[in-house]
Amino acid sequence: MTAGGITAPGVDEIREVGAAAFAWLSAHRDDFALGEDALTLDGHVDATWKPLGELAQTCASVRAHTQPTDPLHARAADLLRFAWQQTGRGELFLRLQRLEPFATYPLEIYSVFASAGLRHAGYEAAAATTARTRSWRLTEHEPTRRLGVLRAERRSGIHRPERAAQTLRRTWLGGLPEPWTFERSSGYALTHVVFHLTDWGRLPAGVPGDLAAYLAHWLPPWLDTCLDAGMWDLSCELLVVAGSLPGPTDPATLHHAWTRIARAQHPSGALPEQDLPGDPGADREPDFRRCYHSTLMAAFAAAQTVKCLAAEGVPA
Repeated sequence: MTAGGITAPGVDEIREVGAAAFAWLSAHRDDFALGEDALTLDGHVDATWKPLGELAQTCASVRAHTQPTDPLHARAADLLRFAWQQTGRGELFLRLQRLEPFATYPLEIYSVFASAGLRHAGYEAAAATTARTRSWRLTEHEPTRRLGVLRAERRSGIHRPERAAQTLRRTWLGGLPEPWTFERSSGYALTHVVFHLTDWGRLPAGVPGDLAAYLAHWLPPWLDTCLDAGMWDLSCELLVVAGSLPGPTDPATLHHAWTRIARAQHPSGALPEQDLPGDPGADREPDFRRCYHSTLMAAFAAAQTVKCLAAEGVPA
């Protein structure tokens, strides 16, 4: 298959991008491990819990979107077990609850494991108690983050009357903005709105019809813009969105995007977040912080794309 005159990868080649990304993630699993500062009040959440939670989310999603006989499924399941073990099989969430009872990030991360059937009854009971307080209900969040917290609550067995539909319409995507106002920050906001609405691709029908139609029309040019800018991390997130919508995907758009991403991926399997013009180290593998999230998204996007193309009968 070709796109724009360029020989584009087929399903097997897209799968290889995902397999290479998982090989890198497996080789760097110790970089995701929680350090001694994970339970200190002055610890850096973005350098401890956030990477581990993102690893867990990607692996839980890939495991859900692949067959048990798929090698990607086995890789994802292995790394998900590793991430769960890092939390003391959920015990550290209970300790976090005592340290920061009104912080939402522990529940957001825990809910990833809960969605995969890995649960800790003691933490869930403590979190449910906190969620009944006025303070928890009135915690101020940006609308996109609020959608994520509501999804985390539902995943963890917490059910409150707050309506996600009202929150959705206060997000950038939910307001159906002028398409030419798309930029990096709005791009990441819209991808996460779709992630929360669809439970990370599991429920395509969760995207309302007007948003689905809007995205079907404008996602391809936005994706093309990000690819031209070498924004590989956001491009992969947009590819996950493309595979999470209720309508059929556009094979030409997907294959063209994967041509660019396959070329950007390092032989080790790492995918840099973004091309940096004039970077003298562009040919070297970027350090962990500059590539772990984009490599996670490459693995997730590959699995999601392969699933969608296979469902639509696109040959390997």
